Amino acid sequence: MKAEISWLDDPQTFRVNQLPAHSDHRGYATAAEAAEAKSSLVQSLDGSWGFAFSKDPQHRPVGFYEPDYDRSDFDRLAVPGHIELAGYGQIQYINTAYPWEGKHYRRPAYSMGADHPEKGMFSTDPENTVGSYVKHFTLNPELRHQRVSIEFDGVEQAMYLWLNGHFIGYAEDSFSRAEFDLTPYLQDGENLLAVEVFKHSTAAFLEDQDMFRFSGIFRSVRLVAKPALHLEDMTIRAGVDDAFVTGNLNVKLALSAVDKLAGAVKVSLFDATGNVVWTDDAEAADELTVQTTVNHVHLWNHHDPYLYRLEVTLLDADSQVVEVVPYPVGFRRIEMKDKIMQLNGKRLILNGVNRHEWDAHRGRAVTAADMAHDMQVFHDNHINAVRTCHYPDQDDWYYLCDQNGIYMMAENNLETHGTWQKMGVVEPSYNVPGSLPQWQLAVLDRAKSNYEMFKNHAAVLFWSLGNESYAGDDIAAMDKFYHDADPTRLTHYEGVCRNRVYEDQISDMESMMYDPPREIEKYLQNDPDKPFVNCEYMHDMGNSIGGMNSYIELIDKYPMYQGGFIWDYIDQALWTKDEVTGQPVLRYGGDFDDRHADYEFSGDGLLFADRTPKPALQEVDYYYGQHD
Repeated sequence: MKAEISWLDDPQTFRVNQLPAHSDHRGYATAAEAAEAKSSLVQSLDGSWGFAFSKDPQHRPVGFYEPDYDRSDFDRLAVPGHIELAGYGQIQYINTAYPWEGKHYRRPAYSMGADHPEKGMFSTDPENTVGSYVKHFTLNPELRHQRVSIEFDGVEQAMYLWLNGHFIGYAEDSFSRAEFDLTPYLQDGENLLAVEVFKHSTAAFLEDQDMFRFSGIFRSVRLVAKPALHLEDMTIRAGVDDAFVTGNLNVKLALSAVDKLAGAVKVSLFDATGNVVWTDDAEAADELTVQTTVNHVHLWNHHDPYLYRLEVTLLDADSQVVEVVPYPVGFRRIEMKDKIMQLNGKRLILNGVNRHEWDAHRGRAVTAADMAHDMQVFHDNHINAVRTCHYPDQDDWYYLCDQNGIYMMAENNLETHGTWQKMGVVEPSYNVPGSLPQWQLAVLDRAKSNYEMFKNHAAVLFWSLGNESYAGDDIAAMDKFYHDADPTRLTHYEGVCRNRVYEDQISDMESMMYDPPREIEKYLQNDPDKPFVNCEYMHDMGNSIGGMNSYIELIDKYPMYQGGFIWDYIDQALWTKDEVTGQPVLRYGGDFDDRHADYEFSGDGLLFADRTPKPALQEVDYYYGQHD
């Protein structure tokens, strides 16, 4: 198959040769490896890569992926990382508009009619920068002679992949893992991996988040070996009976094999102290389901995030262990009862924040230290919930939320703000995805990637369809997908308030942004059909967070008011050297000769970008502490 640059212009081409999305479990060769959480089946490709930057598609090094191409003039670039923060291209911060507005007239493909595919919009764009990456690697001994896939945790925004000169595949959806099978083209000795990253494609219309607009391979990359018998996917349902005493565990497994399926599967559940609670054995099969009940189950919640450990062991026909897969399991029930969201039979109160992934040195290429620090801030200030605005986060964050009892609103990667709101006015004449059939599969794919990856995390209570994208048939289809795939959780979407025709088809809760307390009270006094959640409120820009008590008082007055998520957790700003003083300074939008820009609007966090708390955090600590 040949790669086509025209895919950049087509919203109906968003994944080519990608492996299906699946659960985020990790396989280990032995139980000892699993205990140490260090897998010999994984080989990291993070580090220094060869790199060439091009100002537009027409000036990119065509054929750079061929083994005999002369790459002697390529630079070096760190992966993970952003191209712009390495000194290439333009750093730009924008809130609701698109980067090209004021420069190029553009309408999303098919938004002006089925006969307007807008060919060439991004494939010939004079400002669509390109990063050409190359990495030489030799397989670790443990990965040789096995099936091997490659995982990209985050590439912004459209990527083409080659191995040893052979085209492998194409992906968009910057914040979801993209996985490809490399097995047919791997060779003994050194291999050449090549990735071509375009800053813009039709995905740019779907990723109009309030953030700095970067590009590049900004999350980790790894090779993963699949043993002869391999666990491809796992769906865990850990619920509880109506008395909240007996746990109900249902585990669905999907296996693959090099030849025919042969061998056995052992599934065990351990409590937090390592004692065996339950174990079962079954013959290997393409798909199998095991289930059990757990008497006097220890429930998971914010104050007591108790986790059991599930362990799946695959054995070959000779009863030799070939793969061990551990996974944390939290038993809990999230449900709507009497129009109130309840967790384990008790009314749920969300002391939440919206959290962009951010590091003042590294942009969205956040580190484990960043995440650990944020989790400590949550604990210190009575924050019990987080909305992953407005995309899936790094995988490690979900495990941290499981371990620390942080309730998650898991949002998929979608915001199309600039297609329906112009200069503050609702004007959806060319909104996407809207009800356009040509865009529906792309947004459904983003929903599926979000669900499949994070479906087993106890911390995830809600699936969020995205952010500020108006409403139409396509978002209604996303809501239906989540409910069909996962009846154990609730859905969220705020944008339906802009198009009330869909309010019975989208979102289990009434969700608003920055609604004044008096307006919320009016809603709650009118016998509403849905509970109320502030998905964004108390916009923390400048000397803000004053008046928070007016929202907190609603919690005690109205059971259907269930809290919300402050906008937002951390400033988006970058450390740079001041040209005059030579001293390091934090700079915001507009400080990088970026025009157009939304300037200091990126500075609306409870923390400065270097993670220094602002005075407003004291207010949050005080009021959230009243209902912790």
